[in-house]
Amino acid sequence: MSVSTFHTPAPRSTMLVRRRIATYFTGGATQVPALISALSQQGRPVHELSVDIREGVRESSMVCAVLLPGEEIDQLLARLRELPAVVSAELA
Repeated sequence: MSVSTFHTPAPRSTMLVRRRIATYFTGGATQVPALISALSQQGRPVHELSVDIREGVRESSMVCAVLLPGEEIDQLLARLRELPAVVSAELA
């Protein structure tokens, strides 16, 4: 009688990648908390945050870095684009 041994691969840890994201939005400073909330969902910290809001300009911009698994970037950008105030969200 032979005994088979099954080897299961060790779980791969998901490598986190630093991504810079540029978001263009309307509504000024009141929209920033919702944007940061969408970026930091699932405990992902937001780094190097820069917001540019100018008087008389329709769109404002926000650029930041987020540390997340590479396969999650498309989901994050889609989540940002679903916010009513967001005009555009892309990798910077």
